[in-house]
Amino acid sequence: MDKHVTRRRFLVAAPAAGLATASAKVPAPAAKSALLGGQPVRTQRFPAWPVFDQKEERALLEALRSGKWFRGYGDAERVVPRFEQAWARLTGAKFCLATSSGTGALQTSLAALGVGPGEEVILPPYTFTATLNVILNMYALPVFVDSDLETAQIDARKIEAAITDRTTAMIPVHLAGNVADLDTIVAVARKRKIAVVEDTCQSHLAEWRGRKAGTYGATGCFSFQASKNLNCGEGGAILTNDEELLEKCFAQHWNGGARSEKYSDLLHGSKFLMSEFQAAMLLAQMTRLEEQTKTRGQNAQYLTSLLREIPGIVPARMYDGCTRNAYHGLIFRYRKEQFAGLPRAKFLKALSAEGIPASSGYTPLNKKQYLKNALNSRGYRRIYSKPQMARLEERNLCPVNDQLCEEAVWIMQSVLLGGRGDMEQIGQAVQKIQAHAGELVRA
Repeated sequence: MDKHVTRRRFLVAAPAAGLATASAKVPAPAAKSALLGGQPVRTQRFPAWPVFDQKEERALLEALRSGKWFRGYGDAERVVPRFEQAWARLTGAKFCLATSSGTGALQTSLAALGVGPGEEVILPPYTFTATLNVILNMYALPVFVDSDLETAQIDARKIEAAITDRTTAMIPVHLAGNVADLDTIVAVARKRKIAVVEDTCQSHLAEWRGRKAGTYGATGCFSFQASKNLNCGEGGAILTNDEELLEKCFAQHWNGGARSEKYSDLLHGSKFLMSEFQAAMLLAQMTRLEEQTKTRGQNAQYLTSLLREIPGIVPARMYDGCTRNAYHGLIFRYRKEQFAGLPRAKFLKALSAEGIPASSGYTPLNKKQYLKNALNSRGYRRIYSKPQMARLEERNLCPVNDQLCEEAVWIMQSVLLGGRGDMEQIGQAVQKIQAHAGELVRA
C-alpha cells in the first residue's frame, strides 16, 4: 500500500459471552491460497456504504423546496438548528454547533480556546492528518505522545510527562470507534489546567462509563464525512457544556458573527458552516445509527473472538472504562512471525484475493514530510528558536507507534454490517493464509 495513504482512501478501501472458539466455527482452510490460484473464501460483496432510501430523498427535497438553503442564526424552521438539538439530545451534551467538517470542528475549537503561536498542543501520532493540521494552522507546536500498542489509542499514562508551561490544550483521539483513557486524560487536564478537545470524529455513540464520548472535554468534535458511521458526505459538529465557549465557537465558525449582543464584534473567525442539505441528510441517517451501531458491536465482538484464536493475530483491546465501542473499524495487529515471515503487505494482498477488504491503516503522523516542511517554514522559524525545534524533534519520537504502524490491520465499519457468517469467512480467510503462508512467502 502507498506509504502516503490518506484516511479517505483507506477507509473507502476497505455481547458475545460464551462464544465458541474460532476452531469450532471456522471451517478448515482450503487446499490452495486464492492469491496462488485457489478458490477464494468469499465471492460476494460486503454491505455497501452508505445506506439510504426514500428517507434521505424526502429530506433533501424538503430542504430544496424550502428555498432556505442557509442555516440562519437559529430559526427553529431551519434544518441545521434542528439537527444541532437532536445531536445534543442523543449524546447528552448541553449544546451542539454544526460545522462543515470534522476538521472545521477541531480548528474552531482550538481558535475559540485561544490556542495560538508560541503554545503547544498534545496529540497522538496514530490518527488522521487533520488532527495535526489544525494545530499547524494555529502556528502552535504539535507535541506527540506515543501510542498504547494494545489499544492503538494515545498512551494517556505518558501525557503528563509531555506537558510544559507552554502546553495549552490536548487533542486525544477516540480511534476507530474505541475510546481513549478518559479517566487519566481528564485527571491530568484538571491537575495541569489544560483544555481537552476530544477528537471523536470516528466514535459516534461510543461511551466511557456509560456517558457518551465527546462530552468529557471542553469540546467534543465529530466528523460526518462519507466514510463515517454517521454520514452526510462532509460535515461535522462540536459538543460542549459551556455556553460561553459555545458562543465563541459560533463566532469562530462564522467569520466573527454572533447570536447575541454580548458577543457581537468581539472575535474574528473563519467560515465552517453546515448547510441545510447536510443537516437534512444527517437527520435521516440518524434514524439508522443506533441499530447499525448495535450490529457493528455484535459482529465485532464475535469476529474478535474468532481472530483471538489465531496465533499472530492480536485484536486491539478496550480500556475497562469503555462501556461501548462504536467500531468505526476493527483493528488487529498482524505478527508476521506466526505467518512464516509473510510481510503485512502481502498478507493484505492475500486477504483481498480471498474476498476480504482490509487496510494497513495509518503511517506515523510524527514523521510526515509536510510536518517537517511546516516546522521549517518562515513563520515557524520566526516564532520558535532553533533549540526549541531541536528539542521538539527529540520529544516527538514515538517508537511504540512505529511498531503499531508496521503491524496494524483494519477491518472497516461497513464490513461489520454483515452477518455472523460473514465474520466467520473473515476468520476462515485469515486461517487459510496462515496455513499457506510458507507458499506465499516463496511465491
